[in-house]
Amino acid sequence: MPAPKELDPSASLAALYGAKLRKLRTRAGWTQRELGDRVPVAHSRIAQFELGNETPPEDVSAKLDALLGADGDLADLWEHVRRTPFPDWARRFVAYEARATAMHKYMAHSVPGLLQTEAYASAMLGVGRVYGNATDRELEEKLTARIARQSILESPTPPWLWVVLDEAVLHRGVGGQLVMRAQLMRLLEVAALPRITLQILPYARGAHPGMGGSVTLLTLPGSGQVAYLEGINSGTLVEPPGEVEQYAIAYDLLQANALPPEESAELVRKVVEDTYPCPLRAPT
Repeated sequence: MPAPKELDPSASLAALYGAKLRKLRTRAGWTQRELGDRVPVAHSRIAQFELGNETPPEDVSAKLDALLGADGDLADLWEHVRRTPFPDWARRFVAYEARATAMHKYMAHSVPGLLQTEAYASAMLGVGRVYGNATDRELEEKLTARIARQSILESPTPPWLWVVLDEAVLHRGVGGQLVMRAQLMRLLEVAALPRITLQILPYARGAHPGMGGSVTLLTLPGSGQVAYLEGINSGTLVEPPGEVEQYAIAYDLLQANALPPEESAELVRKVVEDTYPCPLRAPT
């Protein structure tokens, strides 16, 4: 039987929660499977909780607390984990993003966070609220954290940024017409910057390698690339070079099939003129 993976409680609040959970489980004399059966959840999820890769839902955390006789310690720690601006699965990605010298992004459903207007970002976070019980204050903290990340592009030596957007992103109304018009105009502004390239992958190209979802490739100084895959309410950081290479090849194919930057900008302008025209006024 392989030895359990080492835990680093100092890595994050989620890691601290996981280390506490493992300590309590070990003290109780239960295996991950035995604890999972009592909750009940899959034992593989118990493993992810302990590794700090996943934070249990509130009801599961409460059950773990009661089963292991934690006297509220797990429940209290869970509250602190929940309040962090970035979820567990995004924290390492954000740290890598801050160091990246180049970024390649394919977005299937929305504008990437680094290029979102505040109103668009607020609308996106509001939609995501359906997956949790975030308070208005917590949503405001997440919005502030998302906008703050954009300072990466304002540094004296910002990373090179290539963005391929599925055409669907231009047509999917987020936050209403005024928000969408401002967001698309923002895309045209940033596309004119010297270190940013924007391409649109049109519907007419048909099936393509990115149909499984959005992907980001980060080039890190002295350590190659990592890939980040985004899901509905989760994300996966891919670090093994062989696996990252497969996503890099897929991204190259996406870029090859996307419109050139000048034609992409023209398509964005056409969508603005046809769908979000200038006479729009804010409601009074």
